[in-house]
Amino acid sequence: MTAAHHIRPYHPDDRAALFDVCVRTGLEGGDARGVHPDDDLLPVIFLAPYLELEPDLAFVLDRGDGTAVGYLVGTADTPAFAARLRHDYLPGVAERFPAPSGPPSTPTDELLGVLHTPEDMVRPELDGYPAHLHIDILPGHQRGGHGRALITAYLAALAERAVPGVHLVMVTANRPARAFYDRLGFHDLGIEHPSVTYLGRAVGGA
Repeated sequence: MTAAHHIRPYHPDDRAALFDVCVRTGLEGGDARGVHPDDDLLPVIFLAPYLELEPDLAFVLDRGDGTAVGYLVGTADTPAFAARLRHDYLPGVAERFPAPSGPPSTPTDELLGVLHTPEDMVRPELDGYPAHLHIDILPGHQRGGHGRALITAYLAALAERAVPGVHLVMVTANRPARAFYDRLGFHDLGIEHPSVTYLGRAVGGA
């Protein structure tokens, strides 16, 4: 990890920069700007709920001048988080991002379906891995040990809360991401899905 970069807690002033990171890494690690009618769709689903509901588990990669160039967000308790997302978060964004009126016919519809069905993140196969995370780093700041540092900070916070395990969901086609998680001790949880892979690991070790 270079000297200038460091991991720090999230501050509300980081919100716009983190939204930008989320969009610019939202297409299998590449730039998703212009992919959906509203560029805020991805961060509204995969970033903002954590900043609002679990800010104490939001970590920022600072390039050394106060600018956020990456982040890790997560929750220690996925079922409780899904319930809060339904009751406390979704009502505030549902008008801008309404649920699809029928079966999804576009990638945007599929994502809107994800937003409006938070209960789908709760699965019995994940009971031993109640925490989950999302991590994104701008391409120009990757491969410097920063991803490992973000996950190390997050695991330490989970350990303080006596959380036994953590999981994540990644696009199966994103092979570089899978190699990264493998190096950090994550393993395939064997949940069948046509396009994503569920990975997990114990908080205390690989």
